[in-house]
Amino acid sequence: MGGIRPRVDTRSKILSRDAALALPPPLTLVTGYFDILRAEHARDLQQARDRAPAQPLMAVILTGLWPVLNPRARAELVAALRMVDYVVTADDGDRDSLIEALKPAQLVRLEAADQSRARQLREHVQRRQTR
Repeated sequence: MGGIRPRVDTRSKILSRDAALALPPPLTLVTGYFDILRAEHARDLQQARDRAPAQPLMAVILTGLWPVLNPRARAELVAALRMVDYVVTADDGDRDSLIEALKPAQLVRLEAADQSRARQLREHVQRRQTR
């Protein structure tokens, strides 16, 4: 059956906080807003995966300000990416305590990049509307 992969319900990758905390270490953790999911996110996640290919990769979806998509929708989109093993959602205020509790072997923070990407997208849309 070379090449044929079984179908996986990507929603099963989405964990509650308690289930995430029950995972055994080591773990690579990537935090961000993932709103709107872009090719850069996939590249960032793949780079995190490539740095520690034997470790599970967990994406933490943060709430953020004025998101386009709700956290569950963003979690489902990120969970659909092959390189991601687990996804958990967290409030921005809960982020640091979750990171501390998970004790990741690798940590990649995408919040600043996500804010910059969202700003660029807004500016692009505004420029297109004013033409």
